[in-house]
Amino acid sequence: MNNKTILATCYAVNPYKGSEDGMGWNFVLQIARHNSVIAITRENNQHQIEKFMAENPNETYKNISFLYFDLPYWMRFWKKGGRGAMLYYYMWQKGIVSFVKKQKLNFDIVHNVNFHNDWTPTFLYQLKKPLVWGPVGHHPRIPKQYLQKYPKKYYYIDSITWLIKKLFWKFAINLKKSISKADHILCMNSGVSKVINLKNKEYSIMPSVATDDFFEGEIIKKEDFYVISVGRFVPLKGFDLAILAFANFINQLSENEKQKCKLILIGSGPEKQNYQNLIQDKNIENYVEIIEWIERKELMKQYQKASVFLFPSHEGAGMVVAEALSFGLPVVCLKNEGPGEFVSDNCSFTVKHQEYKQTVAKLAKSLLILFNDERILVKMSQNARDHYMKNFTWNRKGNQLNEIYKKL
Repeated sequence: MNNKTILATCYAVNPYKGSEDGMGWNFVLQIARHNSVIAITRENNQHQIEKFMAENPNETYKNISFLYFDLPYWMRFWKKGGRGAMLYYYMWQKGIVSFVKKQKLNFDIVHNVNFHNDWTPTFLYQLKKPLVWGPVGHHPRIPKQYLQKYPKKYYYIDSITWLIKKLFWKFAINLKKSISKADHILCMNSGVSKVINLKNKEYSIMPSVATDDFFEGEIIKKEDFYVISVGRFVPLKGFDLAILAFANFINQLSENEKQKCKLILIGSGPEKQNYQNLIQDKNIENYVEIIEWIERKELMKQYQKASVFLFPSHEGAGMVVAEALSFGLPVVCLKNEGPGEFVSDNCSFTVKHQEYKQTVAKLAKSLLILFNDERILVKMSQNARDHYMKNFTWNRKGNQLNEIYKKL
């Protein structure tokens, strides 16, 4: 029986995509498992949503009503793709309040689902209903030593971005109102409660990452040792560390052992040439494959072939971590507020922040342990699958959400 009606605002919803868009879709679906949901998203998402629902019938849809809202063209003609997205999102959030009032909707709780920033406000508190905000979070500042392989501009961009976030956290009145008026705040990681000071607030840690794509068969030891890494080719994702760690690792092997190993990088972005140069510089072209872009089904096949997920990313989230765990891949990552908090010691090796060369060496050592000790690899693979089942299925997220709604 449906208990409540939730008004959920989801700027990005696309069931055919991953990341932010896929997360928006899955949150709506999970809310609808236990309650009725009125989901408001952008007009440009309507075609994909309706197409997917027609192609993939589901009983849960009867609990979902989609409404589509955008600001007039004259207020958004300047927005092109990702350019201007943050400013437009801010305006969209403001505009949605009067849109909801005009619709004369009946609902019990409002939930601002995405974007994920903990430094831009929600205005849904103006609807005077219990408010759930999040999951919200931020990318931590990239430690300076990890930008040394990149042009200086990235250091300045990261520094300026961090300064802007700090100014919002400290001085933005609307943000302070969002925090004080929210009845429950969902935090992507432990860093959120520190920067927006949630000492006296009702909040819980809920990473926005989850997946239902996983290989259900028995986890078996592979003949080859494929190391996989997935993401955009930008400094935030730490692919330079992944490449250098793999080079360090493979140079410790015999010629026969080397033949079993491969690093598979899946993604695209502005730093692709930089990474290709790094691969050539280390003479490991024969052991590295870059896959520019693949359909989601093909990506799942790549996970299935791999033995280890290498992800030294500096971000505060990482949907791909949940995907890798679901395929029983031990994770090698940095000990940080993002991927480092999504894993546990029994299914991962986490490397703390330290000097650049030492970081590379520690990541390489983790790969070497997994390569040399089949017993550890098999055990950690099983633990990775278990960790996924306990923490990162979408149904698990839906159950957590329902418990929060019940208390409001």
